[in-house]
Amino acid sequence: MIPNRPSIRPSRVLRAVGTLGLATLIATLAGCGGGGPNPESTAQAAIPVEVAPASHQPVTANYSGTATLEAVGDAQVVAKTSGIILKLMVEEGMRVEKGQLLAQLDDDAVRNKLAQAEATLRKAQAAFDKSEKGIAKSLIPRSDFDRDKFDLETQHAVVEGAKIDLSYTRIVAPISGVIAKRSVKVGNLVTVNQTLFQIVDMDPLQAVLNVPERDLGTLKPGQPVHLRVDALPDGDFNGTVARIAPVVDATSGTFRATCEFRDTTKTLKPGMFGRIDVVYDQRHDALVVPRSALVEEDGESAVFVIEPAPAKKADDKAKDKDAKSKAKAGEAVAAEKKPDVPLFVAKRRVVKTGYSESDRIEVRDGLKDGERVITIGRNAVRDGTEVTVITPPQPQAQVTAIAKAQESGT
Repeated sequence: MIPNRPSIRPSRVLRAVGTLGLATLIATLAGCGGGGPNPESTAQAAIPVEVAPASHQPVTANYSGTATLEAVGDAQVVAKTSGIILKLMVEEGMRVEKGQLLAQLDDDAVRNKLAQAEATLRKAQAAFDKSEKGIAKSLIPRSDFDRDKFDLETQHAVVEGAKIDLSYTRIVAPISGVIAKRSVKVGNLVTVNQTLFQIVDMDPLQAVLNVPERDLGTLKPGQPVHLRVDALPDGDFNGTVARIAPVVDATSGTFRATCEFRDTTKTLKPGMFGRIDVVYDQRHDALVVPRSALVEEDGESAVFVIEPAPAKKADDKAKDKDAKSKAKAGEAVAAEKKPDVPLFVAKRRVVKTGYSESDRIEVRDGLKDGERVITIGRNAVRDGTEVTVITPPQPQAQVTAIAKAQESGT
């Protein structure tokens, strides 16, 4: 026989399960602390940022553009008569002066023509002298005298033309400069208008900027300019604005500003490409901040200034103390106390900006000297956001120098 077992009622089972679930819920709530947020987690919610102080520094206003250097004097030396080159006196890269002999053409044929023209001239001169004596004594008609006089004048012109042709056999420099290119060799037969040499005058060099018409009133002749050439290791050169075009190009809406550079080192070359800054104003004591601190939105410029966070009230401190006393029961090891980090509040400040130079920008209104503005992390904050200031890492060279100084001190 199977012994009788005590019967279990369903109602008792449900009551037992309900009691167990409620106990578990209470234990869970107790373990969570239930006292509100941990103040340390609130401090950690502050946004880390880097800041920089507003300070008085000199700042310049300039217009920047790019241009190609051009030689002021650039002459193509061409042959004015045909002939064979007998001598070359210069080579590429040589400095020449205006009127200096560059090459000599074969001049035998031209000298022969000159000799014939001079002989004919002497004959015409003798005929004219005879006619002049005859007309004085009324021995010849007036028409014969006029004819001999005309022949003499014509032959004078022929002789002068032959002399000019002879001078064309001497190729001379039309300007002073440097031989940039030689296009012929000794023995070549050249023809009229054939290019023989290219001479460039590299002192000074010029660069033309196409400036928007809105800057027509700011650029003036004589203003200093600064040129940077990437192709040169020490590619910084100073110059001036030589002239400003009096008209604006209707198609592009720009005007031409010609800048002039005198390079005593002779390192600048025509054709080099560079960036030009035209300085048109300068402030020696301007309040400036890093450009990275500026926020452009809603048609206005603003910065985020940090201010000390307001002190907590007495009731807030009491709540924090009560929250700490409600830590999880049974926690074996207390959390290590972290050092207090000063808290600040970011305040949005609308500013009026002025000139900008490199990575700095002038603030004319809305900011005071010494106030610290957020430079890194400004996109993550809003007006009233709590922030902590972090120190940017020092450059490796500075860290090494500090370490050496400490070693030497010990």
